[in-house]
Amino acid sequence: MAVANNPEERSASRFSRTVSRLRSSRDLEGWLFIAPVVVGVLGFQFFPILVSMYASFTQWDGLNPPEFIGLGNFVEMLTKDPLFYQTFVNTCVFTLGYVPLTILVSFILALLCNRQIRGVSFFRTAFFAPFVTNVVAVGFVWFYFYSPDQGVLNGLLQTVGIEGPAWLSDSRWAMPAVITVSVWQGVGYPMVILLAGLQGIPEELYEAAKIDGARAWHRVRNVTLPLLTPHFFFLTITQFIISFQVFGLIYVMTEGGPNHATSVYIYYLYERGFAFGNLGYASAMAWLLFVLIAAVTLVQWKLQKRWVFYE
Repeated sequence: MAVANNPEERSASRFSRTVSRLRSSRDLEGWLFIAPVVVGVLGFQFFPILVSMYASFTQWDGLNPPEFIGLGNFVEMLTKDPLFYQTFVNTCVFTLGYVPLTILVSFILALLCNRQIRGVSFFRTAFFAPFVTNVVAVGFVWFYFYSPDQGVLNGLLQTVGIEGPAWLSDSRWAMPAVITVSVWQGVGYPMVILLAGLQGIPEELYEAAKIDGARAWHRVRNVTLPLLTPHFFFLTITQFIISFQVFGLIYVMTEGGPNHATSVYIYYLYERGFAFGNLGYASAMAWLLFVLIAAVTLVQWKLQKRWVFYE
């Protein structure tokens, strides 16, 4: 190591060492600040993910040591478990009802809330409120709303001479009833996303369309819808993921019944893991769901070039 001989070189060397110590000290402070977050992410996210991956290849009740069985859980799931397919079909039915209805209703509400009318702030808040309401409270309220004997819905139907069904006890009506509640509760967030998109569309485009003689519906079809396609694309992906993870309303309102008519994927995963004590099988279901969602999301991402318009 070369030794500085003159005072200027010694001063520069001391300055360099001081800057280096300060940088090291700041780096250490930065690491100390983010250390709790890093430990939390590693301990409560990555570690359970790794445990779940290993558990999917085992037979494990959570109390005794897991027994490695290779692909046994996946083979049983895909070849020997009829309830798995029934819950998968139920989830697809729920998704086909929930996703398009949620986006359509959210779009209509966003159009209404984008108008400059008196009290529009109240309506925006009222439409968004169910989204932030506790799902258990929502489930209980709608459970009694659907009650066949004392429920408000059947009471209203009786006033016009219609005998309402046992909404949550009839396998034909249970799933539509749950979808209706899910849409009612879920439209708030997509509405906000679409409302932000609507307010980002330049007013000049609408003025130009009016000058060309375009009516209200034509302005929506030719101006609004194309410019909102990125927002629709985002909502399609996120609402699909949400629909495949529905659990709370099912648990509170129907517990998967009647006769497994509303037993969806995550509810069956919960039953196998915690009610039947087979965490290995439940972990295998979770990883299969991850692969399914990732595959569908990838397909949606590839198809966006055909219908999503970016400015």
